[in-house]
Amino acid sequence: MTVAAPDLKAFLLATPFFGGLPDTSLDLLISMLVECRFDANATVVAEGEPGRSMFIVKSGRLVVSKRTNSGRVVPISRLERGDFFGEMTLIEMQNRSATVVAEAPTVLYELTAQKLYACYKADIHAYVIVLQNINRELCRRLRRADDRFAGHHVGDDN
Repeated sequence: MTVAAPDLKAFLLATPFFGGLPDTSLDLLISMLVECRFDANATVVAEGEPGRSMFIVKSGRLVVSKRTNSGRVVPISRLERGDFFGEMTLIEMQNRSATVVAEAPTVLYELTAQKLYACYKADIHAYVIVLQNINRELCRRLRRADDRFAGHHVGDDN
Protein backbone atom coordinates (compact mmCIF):
# COMPACT_ATOMS: atom_id res chain seq x y z
CA MET A 1 0.00 0.00 0.00
CA THR A 2 1.46 3.39 -1.00
CA VAL A 3 1.80 5.94 1.79
CA ALA A 4 -0.10 9.19 1.29
CA ALA A 5 -1.18 10.41 4.72
CA PRO A 6 -0.06 13.99 5.33
CA ASP A 7 0.04 13.33 9.10
CA LEU A 8 3.15 11.22 8.50
CA LYS A 9 5.30 14.33 8.11
CA ALA A 10 5.77 15.01 11.81
CA PHE A 11 6.55 11.36 12.52
CA LEU A 12 9.03 11.06 9.64
CA LEU A 13 10.80 14.34 10.40
CA ALA A 14 11.35 13.10 13.97
CA THR A 15 13.16 9.99 12.71
CA PRO A 16 16.92 10.04 12.14
CA PHE A 17 16.37 9.11 8.49
CA PHE A 18 14.23 12.09 7.43
CA GLY A 19 15.52 14.80 9.80
CA GLY A 20 16.35 18.14 8.19
CA LEU A 21 14.43 17.62 4.95
CA PRO A 22 12.41 20.55 3.57
CA ASP A 23 8.68 20.01 3.00
CA THR A 24 8.86 19.48 -0.75
CA SER A 25 11.65 16.92 -0.42
CA LEU A 26 9.79 15.13 2.35
CA ASP A 27 6.66 15.02 0.16
CA LEU A 28 8.70 13.45 -2.64
CA LEU A 29 10.11 10.76 -0.34
CA ILE A 30 6.72 10.07 1.26
CA SER A 31 5.34 9.40 -2.22
CA MET A 32 8.05 6.74 -2.65
CA LEU A 33 7.32 4.82 0.56
CA VAL A 34 5.28 1.63 0.64
CA GLU A 35 3.58 0.51 3.84
CA CYS A 36 4.25 -3.10 4.88
CA ARG A 37 2.56 -4.97 7.73
CA PHE A 38 3.99 -7.97 9.57
CA ASP A 39 2.48 -10.25 12.18
CA ALA A 40 4.35 -11.16 15.36
CA ASN A 41 7.16 -13.66 14.70
CA ALA A 42 7.28 -12.85 10.98
CA THR A 43 10.73 -12.61 9.40
CA VAL A 44 11.07 -9.24 7.66
CA VAL A 45 14.53 -9.85 6.21
CA ALA A 46 16.89 -12.80 6.54
CA GLU A 47 20.67 -12.71 6.86
CA GLY A 48 22.35 -13.53 3.57
CA GLU A 49 19.37 -12.90 1.30
CA PRO A 50 19.55 -10.26 -1.42
CA GLY A 51 18.19 -6.92 -0.34
CA ARG A 52 17.50 -3.76 -2.26
CA SER A 53 15.36 -1.84 0.21
CA MET A 54 15.35 -0.36 3.69
CA PHE A 55 12.59 0.08 6.25
CA ILE A 56 11.43 2.72 8.74
CA VAL A 57 9.53 1.42 11.78
CA LYS A 58 6.11 3.10 12.12
CA SER A 59 4.93 0.82 14.94
CA GLY A 60 5.76 -2.47 16.54
CA ARG A 61 8.93 -4.02 17.84
CA LEU A 62 11.59 -6.02 16.01
CA VAL A 63 14.70 -7.95 16.97
CA VAL A 64 17.87 -7.94 14.89
CA SER A 65 20.06 -11.05 15.09
CA LYS A 66 23.07 -12.66 13.46
CA ARG A 67 24.09 -16.28 13.16
CA THR A 68 27.52 -17.21 14.56
CA ASN A 69 29.97 -19.49 12.76
CA SER A 70 28.74 -22.32 15.00
CA GLY A 71 25.14 -21.67 13.94
CA ARG A 72 23.92 -20.05 17.14
CA VAL A 73 21.58 -17.05 16.72
CA VAL A 74 22.75 -13.98 18.66
CA PRO A 75 20.44 -11.00 19.22
CA ILE A 76 22.16 -7.77 18.19
CA SER A 77 19.57 -5.08 18.86
CA ARG A 78 15.90 -4.18 19.12
CA LEU A 79 14.10 -1.74 16.84
CA GLU A 80 11.06 0.37 17.68
CA ARG A 81 9.08 3.30 16.35
CA GLY A 82 11.28 5.72 14.40
CA ASP A 83 14.21 3.34 13.91
CA PHE A 84 15.31 2.25 10.45
CA PHE A 85 17.17 -0.75 9.08
CA GLY A 86 18.29 -2.27 5.81
CA GLU A 87 20.15 0.86 4.73
CA MET A 88 23.42 -1.05 4.37
CA THR A 89 22.10 -2.87 1.30
CA LEU A 90 21.32 0.47 -0.33
CA ILE A 91 24.86 1.72 0.21
CA GLU A 92 27.00 -1.34 -0.41
CA MET A 93 24.68 -3.43 -2.62
CA GLN A 94 25.48 -6.58 -0.62
CA ASN A 95 23.18 -9.24 0.82
CA ARG A 96 21.42 -8.67 4.13
CA SER A 97 23.86 -8.59 7.03
CA ALA A 98 21.37 -9.70 9.69
CA THR A 99 17.93 -11.19 10.24
CA VAL A 100 15.10 -8.95 11.43
CA VAL A 101 12.01 -10.53 13.00
CA ALA A 102 8.86 -8.75 14.22
CA GLU A 103 8.32 -9.42 17.93
CA ALA A 104 4.87 -7.86 17.79
CA PRO A 105 2.52 -6.81 14.99
CA THR A 106 4.56 -4.26 13.07
CA VAL A 107 4.03 -1.56 10.45
CA LEU A 108 7.02 -0.53 8.35
CA TYR A 109 7.59 1.89 5.50
CA GLU A 110 9.79 0.49 2.76
CA LEU A 111 12.06 2.54 0.52
CA THR A 112 13.67 0.66 -2.36
CA ALA A 113 17.05 1.39 -3.93
CA GLN A 114 15.23 2.16 -7.17
CA LYS A 115 13.10 4.81 -5.43
CA LEU A 116 16.13 6.28 -3.68
CA TYR A 117 17.81 6.58 -7.08
CA ALA A 118 14.69 8.33 -8.38
CA CYS A 119 15.06 10.75 -5.45
CA TYR A 120 18.67 11.36 -6.49
CA LYS A 121 17.54 12.22 -10.02
CA ALA A 122 14.62 14.41 -8.89
CA ASP A 123 16.06 16.18 -5.82
CA ILE A 124 19.82 15.89 -5.29
CA HIS A 125 19.61 18.06 -2.16
CA ALA A 126 17.18 15.65 -0.49
CA TYR A 127 19.32 12.71 -1.56
CA VAL A 128 22.41 14.24 0.06
CA ILE A 129 20.53 14.93 3.31
CA VAL A 130 19.21 11.35 3.40
CA LEU A 131 22.72 9.95 2.85
CA GLN A 132 24.10 12.22 5.58
CA ASN A 133 21.35 11.01 7.92
CA ILE A 134 22.14 7.38 7.09
CA ASN A 135 25.85 8.00 7.67
CA ARG A 136 25.20 9.68 11.03
CA GLU A 137 23.11 6.74 12.17
CA LEU A 138 25.73 4.24 10.99
CA CYS A 139 28.36 6.18 12.97
CA ARG A 140 26.14 6.10 16.08
CA ARG A 141 25.72 2.34 15.69
CA LEU A 142 29.46 1.86 15.23
CA ARG A 143 30.17 3.87 18.39
CA ARG A 144 27.66 1.76 20.36
CA ALA A 145 29.26 -1.42 18.99
CA ASP A 146 32.71 -0.10 19.94
CA ASP A 147 31.47 0.67 23.45
CA ARG A 148 29.94 -2.80 23.82
CA PHE A 149 33.12 -4.40 22.52
CA ALA A 150 35.29 -2.33 24.88
CA GLY A 151 32.95 -3.16 27.77
CA HIS A 152 33.59 -6.87 27.23
CA HIS A 153 37.31 -6.29 27.47
CA VAL A 154 37.42 -3.99 30.51
CA GLY A 155 40.45 -4.78 32.63
CA ASP A 156 42.30 -6.57 29.85
CA ASP A 157 44.82 -3.76 29.61
CA ASN A 158 46.15 -4.07 33.19
